Amino acid sequence: MSTLENEKVAPLSNYVPKVPKEIACSIERTIEVIGGKWAFLVLRELFSGTRRFGELQRQIIGISPKSLTDTLRHLEEHGVLERMAYPTVPVTVEYTLTPKGEDLHQILKEMKLWSAKWT
Repeated sequence: MSTLENEKVAPLSNYVPKVPKEIACSIERTIEVIGGKWAFLVLRELFSGTRRFGELQRQIIGISPKSLTDTLRHLEEHGVLERMAYPTVPVTVEYTLTPKGEDLHQILKEMKLWSAKWT
């Protein structure tokens, strides 16, 4: 474990990063936040910008509406994305990554590079 500088940060929020005092070697917490297998594909689509539910469903081949809904809710609960509903008929709903979600981009790029190199 490594120790980082003790810095004070703003009150805890889903959008304000913490400055960890120690970094554990386990990645369990990250995997818990990212969620299941569909989360990576949802994130991939949202790295390109805001998307509607139907756009996400068309771009992610094989995902059911229930799986997409569950994945979006999970990521929203963990502060990775924001859901914006607009009062139209029918309701227009858009999904956008938060700063916390955008911060995952480099991690997923590295995973993509690893896959290209080794699989």
